[in-house]
Amino acid sequence: MSAFRSALQQYLAVNANPQHKYGHQPRLYALSQRIGEGLAYDDDVVYAAVWLHDLGVFVGHRPEADAALKSWDHVAYITERAPGILTEAGFPSEKIPAVLEVIRTHQPQDTPATLEATIARDADILEQLGAIGITRTLAKLGSDTRFHTFTDARDALKKQLETLPTKLHLEASKRLAVSKLGIMQAFIDSLESEGGQDLH
Repeated sequence: MSAFRSALQQYLAVNANPQHKYGHQPRLYALSQRIGEGLAYDDDVVYAAVWLHDLGVFVGHRPEADAALKSWDHVAYITERAPGILTEAGFPSEKIPAVLEVIRTHQPQDTPATLEATIARDADILEQLGAIGITRTLAKLGSDTRFHTFTDARDALKKQLETLPTKLHLEASKRLAVSKLGIMQAFIDSLESEGGQDLH
C-alpha cells in the first residue's frame, strides 16, 4: 500500500464519528474496484475521493445545531479541505483537481464528467441499496434530523429503491444492483407486512 493510501486510511479512522461511518469508505472502494474492472481509469484518484468524500458528514466536521445542519453543504466543506489533507498525505499534487471533481459529483443527483467520477458515484449509489443500504438507513434513526421513526426509515428505503437504480451509469453497476434490489424489496415487503399500521 502506498504511503498516501495508508495516511488517508489513518486520517479517516481518527475522524470518522460516529464510528460506524468508517466502514463506508473501504466498502465503497471495494465496490469501485468491482465496477471498474477492465476499465482504464486512475485508481489513485478514485481511492482518494472515496476515502475523503464524506468527511463533512462526520461529527466534528459538521454543524451540530439542527437549523445549520439542514442547510449544511458537506461537499463544499470537503472540496475546500481536501487539497490540504491530500498534500499532507503525500498525494500527487497534479491529481488533486481530478479528486475534487469526483467528490463534487459523487451524489445521485449529480452528473459525473469523468470515468473516475462515474465509477465512484455508481459505487456510492450501490452502497445505498441492499442489506448495506438498509443497515445504513436504520443506523440514522435518532442521529439524523431526517429520521425520527421507523416509518421515516421505511419511506427513505422505498424512495431509494424507486429512484436510485435508474441513476446508475455503468453496466457493471447495474449488474451488481440486481441482487441488492431484491433484498431491499423483500425487506420492505416484510416490514410492511409485520408492522402494518403500527410501524410508527
